[in-house]
Amino acid sequence: MEENINLIESLFERIAEYSKTSYELVKLNVVDKTSDVVSALMAHTIVKVIVACFMLFVNLGIAFWVGDMLGHIYYGFFAVATFYGFVAFILHFFMRKWMKRVFYDYLIRKMLS
Repeated sequence: MEENINLIESLFERIAEYSKTSYELVKLNVVDKTSDVVSALMAHTIVKVIVACFMLFVNLGIAFWVGDMLGHIYYGFFAVATFYGFVAFILHFFMRKWMKRVFYDYLIRKMLS
């Protein structure tokens, strides 16, 4: 009888150890995936900020150049702003759902890989 009690106690101890190990494994997997996603987003954010700075100066140059060609500097800025307004309109009304799906799929792939 005592042998059965020892076996049951041993079984409960193993179950407890297994539960603790499983919990730690899940916790480590969550930390790994979270850090992977955050580090990827940070890397993309840094690159996008640098590209945004580049684009800012390119657009300023184009605005000054077009304005010089049109006779007034502010005409160039109006032309560049009109172009970006048109692009924003197209993106908002025709490509918003597609962009949302692409970003959503990217985040899910990153989380599950």
